[in-house]
Amino acid sequence: MEPLTGMGVLALMGAAATIAGASEDLESDVGSQSNPNSQVQLAPQMMYPHRIYNKAISGEPPSNALICAIGGTVATVLMVTGAAAILALIVGSFVAMLVHGTYSVTPYIGRSASQKRFKQPIYLDIIRSHTPVIMGFAFITTFCILVISYLMISALGHPFPLPLLAFIWGIAIGAIGSSTGDVHYGAEREFQNFEFGSGLNAANSGNIVRKAESGIRNGIDNSWFCAKFGGPATGLAFGMVVFLSGWITVVFDPSISDTLGWEAIIAGVVIVLILIAFNRKIEVDARKRYGPYKVDDEEVGA
Repeated sequence: MEPLTGMGVLALMGAAATIAGASEDLESDVGSQSNPNSQVQLAPQMMYPHRIYNKAISGEPPSNALICAIGGTVATVLMVTGAAAILALIVGSFVAMLVHGTYSVTPYIGRSASQKRFKQPIYLDIIRSHTPVIMGFAFITTFCILVISYLMISALGHPFPLPLLAFIWGIAIGAIGSSTGDVHYGAEREFQNFEFGSGLNAANSGNIVRKAESGIRNGIDNSWFCAKFGGPATGLAFGMVVFLSGWITVVFDPSISDTLGWEAIIAGVVIVLILIAFNRKIEVDARKRYGPYKVDDEEVGA
């Protein structure tokens, strides 16, 4: 493949990855599936009943790997039988969405029922209002991942089958959603009643913010908040991973140039070092602008 064509394919993959990253993060915010979910689950036991959807089928990486692999498998079967690629990807994403919706309702009901002794109600209106949103985000995430995987196979000649590629990208997007999106959902939204950067004292476990701008907070309120920054930041992070990892491979592909492949490794290391330096600059600026961080009333300098 010509480098220019490869760059065009990578641009399309990067765009799909950006959308997938944002939708994955917002889906976990609506359903409270991520590291902060432990605090949502703990809240009733600490006598803080709430109206936040509490599913956490599993961690985000295996959960997204499951639905993406299901979507990829269904799409592959349909394409083998002669279905058009776009139709197969849509149907595969739809089937994965149904599975994810089922796996979302059952843990919410089960967890809430198990916390009856702590006076945690099961809100049927939360199931009706949140589950379709969760399923919608799951469909978008799965479809974008399948598009990325299909382009890698059909345009870039990747040797892995579609279900396996979807499985790998599902793990990757779930991991990025946990590492990038959690910060803006857990630290900044669930515990916004505590001082910025103070950390979570054990005595405050489960003491999540339960009041929204209007009424009692729920998962959609969290998603509304995270759509401003947490979701886009997660999408940008995943989009950069997909685009930059593919970019160094296309530009320094030894099969179409005189390079030996080491250039791609060196370029990858340089990109990582630049991102580390940029991340450090952002962290220091945040401390100066919104800090200081405090640990036991002692300031922690930048």
